[in-house]
Amino acid sequence: MAKRNESILKLLTQVPWWISVVLSATAFFVLKFIVPAINFQSWVLKGVAGAAPTIAYFVAIIFLVHAPISYFNSSRKRKLLDKQKDIDSIKSLSWKQFEELIAEAYRRKGYSVVENYDIGPDGGIDLVLKKDGNMFLVQCKQWRSYKVDVRVVREMYGVMTAKHAAGVIIVTSGLFTQEAKNFAVDKPIYLVEGSQVVNLIRSVQTKLTYSPDEINKPRTTANLCPVCGGELVMRVAQHGKNAGNKFWGCSNFPKCKFSKAYTG
Repeated sequence: MAKRNESILKLLTQVPWWISVVLSATAFFVLKFIVPAINFQSWVLKGVAGAAPTIAYFVAIIFLVHAPISYFNSSRKRKLLDKQKDIDSIKSLSWKQFEELIAEAYRRKGYSVVENYDIGPDGGIDLVLKKDGNMFLVQCKQWRSYKVDVRVVREMYGVMTAKHAAGVIIVTSGLFTQEAKNFAVDKPIYLVEGSQVVNLIRSVQTKLTYSPDEINKPRTTANLCPVCGGELVMRVAQHGKNAGNKFWGCSNFPKCKFSKAYTG
């Protein structure tokens, strides 16, 4: 129970700051006014109701104290993402900063993101993404010189199956071995490496803290895949009821199977 309560309090530092404020106000109102007005039959519950107005202040403070922490964390992560210039700046990050960077990128892509603060580097699931009823598991590998091998991909595929997730995303600042890439083919496994990480970050940057002239490669304005960061290219469906219709497909197909309708 203590561990669960601790996890809830950690979660409050990740959600938007105003959620803590709303929870604080709601808890105070319920404990201060609603609970004491209920006519409980049990003497135990009557005792709890009598103490509720006093408890209300403490519970409200517990929720409220996380609001500034959440605001600070959100601001720090936004600045962290917007100041990344290239793969070199990304590789200079610590493993924890790298995880926070990827979390913020997918958050800006419209995903609900839960960060795992209980596991150290290379400990398994680092992020849980949710969007449109689908859950994706993310592992971040801040490996500057080594390639991520197939063993890591196999392990995450097993975790994905056990957790009944829609897919798994493995992000590395380095590269994947060819064997790892081959294993991911025809599976809901999305491998995001090196330049794709840069594309992912640039696609969601809003307030740049550096001049575009500082980087060798100009910031791209092309359509980018929201899953792996690869460039979207126009294709024509060859089979099925949509045969002959144009659509946007990920350039990393078949590793990444993301597509969206062409509206041109």
